[in-house]
Amino acid sequence: MSTKLEPTLIVIFGATGDLAHRKILPALYEMAVEGQVPEQTLILGVGRNKGKSDAAFRQDVNQSIEKSGVSDADAITKWCDTRIFYQGIGKGTREEFSKLHAKITSLEKKHKLNGNRIFHLAIPPEGFGPTIKSLGVSELNKSLGWTRLVIEKPFGRDLQSARELNDLIHKYFEEKQVYRIDHYLGKETVQNLLAFRFGNSLFESVWNREKIEKVEIIVAEELGIESRADYYEKSGALRDMVQNHLTQLLTLTAMEIPLAFQSDDLRFEKVKVLRSIAPIRAEDVVFGQYTEGEIGGNGVRGYRQEEGVRSDSTTPTFVALKMRVENWRWHGVPFYLKTGKRLKDRMSEIVVTFRCPPVALFKSSEGKGTQPNVLVIAIQPNEGFRISFQVKQPGPEMAVQSEWMHFSYSEAFGPIPEAYHTLLLDVMRGDQTLFVSADETLASWQLYTPVLHAHRAVHPYPAGSWGPKEAEKM
Repeated sequence: MSTKLEPTLIVIFGATGDLAHRKILPALYEMAVEGQVPEQTLILGVGRNKGKSDAAFRQDVNQSIEKSGVSDADAITKWCDTRIFYQGIGKGTREEFSKLHAKITSLEKKHKLNGNRIFHLAIPPEGFGPTIKSLGVSELNKSLGWTRLVIEKPFGRDLQSARELNDLIHKYFEEKQVYRIDHYLGKETVQNLLAFRFGNSLFESVWNREKIEKVEIIVAEELGIESRADYYEKSGALRDMVQNHLTQLLTLTAMEIPLAFQSDDLRFEKVKVLRSIAPIRAEDVVFGQYTEGEIGGNGVRGYRQEEGVRSDSTTPTFVALKMRVENWRWHGVPFYLKTGKRLKDRMSEIVVTFRCPPVALFKSSEGKGTQPNVLVIAIQPNEGFRISFQVKQPGPEMAVQSEWMHFSYSEAFGPIPEAYHTLLLDVMRGDQTLFVSADETLASWQLYTPVLHAHRAVHPYPAGSWGPKEAEKM
């Protein structure tokens, strides 16, 4: 693994799109300002618009960085004018990729770069295959330095499509060159889950079926689909969130201790978790779709009333699953995964409920028995964690109640870096620890493909609720 960063040409496909301007380009600017990347590093945006000039693209990038909260206009302009370039490829024909090859070669020669290249595919998933093939056919995958391929989620639509995409990638790139991004893995709180577990014997010693009753992983969104109907109608909640984000949280929560904090060891243990999960039963899955409702005092429309959505659509915007990790550590402990749009609140949390003491010696003031200790790991917002304890209430009676202790990242460390900041630095370092392997994508799809292809009811739930009542029953 390389630790010293070298000057690089970062080629962003889909550079005029929302992801590039909202996340990737602002992160690259912050990295440059903080001196984390060599000054000679260049960014080449690639898009369909063949009429856009370098100057026009630089202006777009300038505005995007300002929108991200950066106020130093002169510094932004200087960076854009010296580091940002653009190349339109129209429909991506072989001729257009030859022109792209010439542009890349020209930039590397003019700026005395040593041939290190990153190709970042910030494009719709249907464009992954054609773009990867074109990179290979035009021999852009070959250079005097190293070449790395970054692929956004979702990686495939099911097991067969993921296997075909992996086969195509490996025709032109080695697995060590491939970086499948799941931005959740770049979040400090997700990485802290590993430090929390394996750096504190207090918790790792009780992280098993004997002490834990259940684990819940929740990613809730207040927002609807916004302007992404074309994508979401083809995707749905399971493909959009469960197969990637929630599954990553599941594997990090359930994995065994790796031999070392290195990419191969970490990925090996994550795949072991996926292969240990029993087939998901029909009664352990609930799909839902939001209808009209109210969020934050404002009325919102239902999914079928969203622009671009079919009036008879059965695309799920909510899914809850009960999963069983059938290994020595977790046998008998249910893992509940839940995600949805237009829910009551925005949150991403892992909730670990510990078993109650076998004998209840104390009563609460309400007459209830001892309550379980609960650990909540907050991924977003208000990143940190909190844990409940039973404490005696003041007074003559021996009554107890639950109180919370908490740790807040913002209180301890101030603002934490964006996930893309971390992940892009790792790509430049050549560190694959926080990226998804080919084996992991296949193991994940092998688990979820039968769920996708089964015919199950999609239950309505009002926007502003916590999902369909059928999920709460499960």
